[in-house]
Order: sequence, then C-alpha cells, then structure tokens
Amino acid sequence: MNASFYNWDNDVLSLNILVSAGARTNSWGKVKGNQIKISIMTAPENGKATAFLIDFLAKHFKVSKKSVELVSGEFIPHKQFRIHQPKQLPSIIEPNYT
Repeated sequence: MNASFYNWDNDVLSLNILVSAGARTNSWGKVKGNQIKISIMTAPENGKATAFLIDFLAKHFKVSKKSVELVSGEFIPHKQFRIHQPKQLPSIIEPNYT
C-alpha cells in the first residue's frame, strides 16, 4: 500500500501532515485526503507547535531532530516534512523496499 499522505525518495520519507495543535493528547490520527492528522498538546503560537512536532516526529521515527526537515507550513496547520533515514516506522507507513 502506498498511501497518498507519504512517499519515499530512496531513504527519505516525505510526509504531508495536518496538525491539530492545542489538543488533549499527542497522537497520530486518521488519514484525511492526502494528509495524516497529528494532534499535539502544544499551543500554536510563535512556532512552538512546529518545534514540538519536529521533536515528536524525531522520537517516532528514531532519528535526530536534524533528520526531520520542514519543507513547508511553518506557521500553518498544513505541513510537509522529510524524514531522512528513518530507523522506525509507525504501522500506517510501509517501508521502502527499493
């Protein structure tokens, strides 16, 4: 399955994320169109939610924060990230077999 919210370019995973900031919990949500919803408890002010999301993704993919690249959406809920050489994948994302 190659879901529409992510794709692989060799060992780089690109993710389209819809962030729900100020939520009750930090959690992965459902796929909505070409995005995966991620809820985070951090409020969306002065880039704090984006900074928290980078940390959240780094922990879930077992990479350093430097390996999580924000491509677009720094101050909006619609974001695109690149995860360089993820060491672990959430069950909703299939490994790249190429």
